[in-house]
Amino acid sequence: MIESPYLLFLGDAPDIATAKTAAGIRQWRGELCAGQLRLPGCRVDLGLPDLDARAAAARGIRTLVIGIANDGGFIAPPWVDTIVSALDAGLDVASGLHEPLASVPAIAEAARRGGRRLIEVRQPDQAFMPGTGRKRPGLRLLTVGTDCAVGKKYTALALEKEMRSRGVDADFRATGQTGIFISGRGVAVDSVVADFISGAAEWLSPAAAPGHWDVIEGQGSLFHPAYAGVTLGLVHGSQPDVMVLCHDAARTGIADFEGYAIPSYEACFAAYLAAARLTNPAARFAGVSLNTSQLDAAAADRAVAEVAERVSLPCCDPIRHGVGPIVERILASR
Repeated sequence: MIESPYLLFLGDAPDIATAKTAAGIRQWRGELCAGQLRLPGCRVDLGLPDLDARAAAARGIRTLVIGIANDGGFIAPPWVDTIVSALDAGLDVASGLHEPLASVPAIAEAARRGGRRLIEVRQPDQAFMPGTGRKRPGLRLLTVGTDCAVGKKYTALALEKEMRSRGVDADFRATGQTGIFISGRGVAVDSVVADFISGAAEWLSPAAAPGHWDVIEGQGSLFHPAYAGVTLGLVHGSQPDVMVLCHDAARTGIADFEGYAIPSYEACFAAYLAAARLTNPAARFAGVSLNTSQLDAAAADRAVAEVAERVSLPCCDPIRHGVGPIVERILASR
């Protein structure tokens, strides 16, 4: 378990996208966040007190959380002294990066010296088997995307919250490092060997009571030239009864991959249903979650209405509008 309160390490993050792990924790578990630690050049401010490690320890903060998700998931050399200082001040350090904290000798030595914990949420602590494809009791919802970073995690969290508010037995199932920090459990499926991703998804959403919903955070996209593999394994292992398609309304192409256009909604529905129905022939879509963060309020409302009319399914921005209509569709069709 990661002990709170947290000091969110923003390092030298140039933008909110780079600090998305910290931003997600702040958004969904703000009660656990007591401060932020920024290095020179950081352009992100989450509205928390700026603290160094010793000041944080004096306030009772227990864990420095590496809140950055940089390309490659590595520990940048300019961060090392700050992480060592946090360990020397008596804080644990938790990270969701691909590069283990303990692989940096200075960090490993500081942890040993002070008896502090290095918590690697991206490294699975157990082995998985390949998926079986066998149907299991319980209900499952999977958020899927037209691209990476379009709102699959936020949508899943919003759906779980709305379901619970209606008295539905529902649990968010994290499949990435930020979701694990938010929920305190899960599997970072992009760190699972490819053959075992479907098995990890089965383990994450096990047999449950007939009315219980596992709301599973999606990863990647079937249309992404680099990350479609992790998506397919997650779809097969999740055996979703329901899917919600997530899209960024301002995006027309796969981010950072020139020449790869975002497919139509109809093409997305067809591809995801074809994949999902391998292990759950009854899989269906219940709505579209539209990220309208780059639009003004009026344009966002128009975009949501246009998509809903086009696809004949509920469409919502989970942050601006909530996900009530999508949940109503899910529950009405059980």
